[in-house]
This record gives sequence, C-alpha cells and structure tokens, in this order.
Amino acid sequence: MTSQRTRERLINRLRDSGISNNKVLEVMLNTPRHIFIDEALGSHAYDDTALPIGFGQTISQPYIVARMTEILLETGPCEKVLEIGTGSGYQTAVLAQLVGQLFSVERISALLTKARKRIRELNFYNVRMKHFDGHMGWKENGPYDVIIVTAAPEEIPKELFAQLNDSGRMIAPIGPNGQQQLNLIRRTEQGYECQVIEEVSFVPLLPGNR
Repeated sequence: MTSQRTRERLINRLRDSGISNNKVLEVMLNTPRHIFIDEALGSHAYDDTALPIGFGQTISQPYIVARMTEILLETGPCEKVLEIGTGSGYQTAVLAQLVGQLFSVERISALLTKARKRIRELNFYNVRMKHFDGHMGWKENGPYDVIIVTAAPEEIPKELFAQLNDSGRMIAPIGPNGQQQLNLIRRTEQGYECQVIEEVSFVPLLPGNR
C-alpha cells in the first residue's frame, strides 16, 4: 500500500480537488506519508483522510496539507517559517522541501520525539523543533514571513500576530469544534487583513505542554 501507484493515485485525487501547484504536488508524491503513522494504519497512508497519531491528535488530511502549503507559496516569500503544532511531522516534512528555514513547535513531548527522528531520517537540515506551548510561538527566531497553525484556536493568540514580519502571512483554522474556517491573515501597514478560505475540521489548539 506504499507503492508508487498508490502515491500517484493520491496526487490525482489532490489535482481533482483543485490543488494545482506542481511543486507542492511533486513534494507530496515523494514524501513517504506511511512513516508518519503507525504500521497498523499503513494501508490507509495514502488515502486522502486524516488519521489518528495518539494523544488525541491526528495527521492532517493530505488535501489540507497541500492546500495550506500551496496558499503560502503563492502569496509571498517563505524564507523563514514558523509551524505551530508539529504533530507527526508530516506537514513539517512537506514544508521543509519548499521553504528556507522552518521552525516548528509542539506541546506534546512524545510526539515531538517521534517527529524529530523522522525528520532526521529524511535528512532535512533546515528544520529546528521545540517542545513548547504553541500559543506562545517561538519569539527568539522571529519575525517570520509565514506562520502556519495546524490546530484550531478559537481566536489567534496575540503572541503569534506579534511574530509576523511587516508583510507576513498566517494561515490558521479558527473556531470551535464543528464551526472552524481556514483563514489567510496578512499583515499590512494598516493592521491585518483576513480572508476565509474554506470550512475545515482540526483538533483544538490547547495551551501548555506535556
């Protein structure tokens, strides 16, 4: 179930769903999603669906990973990127092949340990990771061109807004469970502009770390 044909079938589904950025599609084709999930779920590795990874968390649906990545690449520079919610490390791995420097924060230490191992195995040397509360971002390495949030706050923490550079963008699911929308937020001279992309379903962005 990890064959080239199976991966190509997923890419065709992504194209049919509206993903058109060829760089994103090529990276998604070549990124081994099966190493980011438990072996018991291996037969579903290249289905276009979210899967459980333990601790009440999920590996995102490939369409959502592709959509968020495509939007960021097509709206401005991505030299310095902050990811809130490393999770399995799958979105991290996709981003690492398309951006300059990637900083990723995860609140659950057991997930971060596994993600670090996978990123090392794939030889991505432009990624730094931290066990930390995602609400606080990673101020020391800011400001960022892009912040990508992979769990849903009911509203964006002020600390994250403050870590965008003068023309930075943030993409994030916002809202309570069952009422979430994916938003693209741009920093401007006048403040911030927010564009709703589509309805989505993410796990909540929780405070603290463990």
